Amino acid sequence: MLIIDRLIRFIGNFSAVILVLLILLVVYDALMRYLFHSGSIALQELEWHLFDVIILFGIAYTLQRSAHVRVDIFYEHFSIKTQAVVNMISAIFFIAPLSLLIIYVGFEFVSLSFVQQEASSNPGGLPYRFIVKSFMPIAFVLLLLQTGREIVISYTLFRDAK
Repeated sequence: MLIIDRLIRFIGNFSAVILVLLILLVVYDALMRYLFHSGSIALQELEWHLFDVIILFGIAYTLQRSAHVRVDIFYEHFSIKTQAVVNMISAIFFIAPLSLLIIYVGFEFVSLSFVQQEASSNPGGLPYRFIVKSFMPIAFVLLLLQTGREIVISYTLFRDAK
């Protein structure tokens, strides 16, 4: 399981680097637009594409770091055993099925985009939109891997808790 941990950590760090690039790009875009009255459709679309990558690849990393949304006012007062049960139930009945659904639907969505060689419909927009769309099922495969890891961790905590 160490491979999954390292892969997800790498993806999280990659997302952090993309976030820094996105911030620099937004600052540059804002300066060009407001100081020099010059803008670029392609630059704005690149910002959105980078944002997509950050969000999609950050999902599994967020789960790994236990930084996801949950009702901590209840969860923090649960015993280790109860927390493990809550984690397993949410992983098995919510995260895994949703991930499988998005992978299944996303595969057809991305395949169609690849076949059509989908690009931006805006003049001056970016080509190869299908590449960015392909990150959707990939991100949920990563989430599914991390979910499996979380189930194993939760089961171990449940089994070993007193």
